[in-house]
Amino acid sequence: MSIVTPVQVEARLKDLSKLIDEAHDDLVDSEMLYHAAKATYEVAMAKSRIELAGKSDAGRNRTVGEREDLALLANEERHMKVAECEAIVKANRANVARLRVQVDIARSIGTSVRTGMEA
Repeated sequence: MSIVTPVQVEARLKDLSKLIDEAHDDLVDSEMLYHAAKATYEVAMAKSRIELAGKSDAGRNRTVGEREDLALLANEERHMKVAECEAIVKANRANVARLRVQVDIARSIGTSVRTGMEA
């Protein structure tokens, strides 16, 4: 086990600070892509539902559920894009949280190192 110095703790905190900035930028970018994809999907779904409302199968009207399912199938790619973007946002949020925990750990180690050196 090696001895940790205050300089090493400071260097790690500086590195983590850079990583947090990068992770925050990634999170902002992924949030923007997610909301753009979601808005595009919702508009396409609305258009599909309206289009399907006037159509029927062999003289019978479709149920609301059937129209919703057909609209979803018509917008399958957009739906998948929204799900993908949402997963990326969640992963980026988890990464930011992980980095924050690492900062807290490094701060605790720094306090412990300083206390140990003063003793």
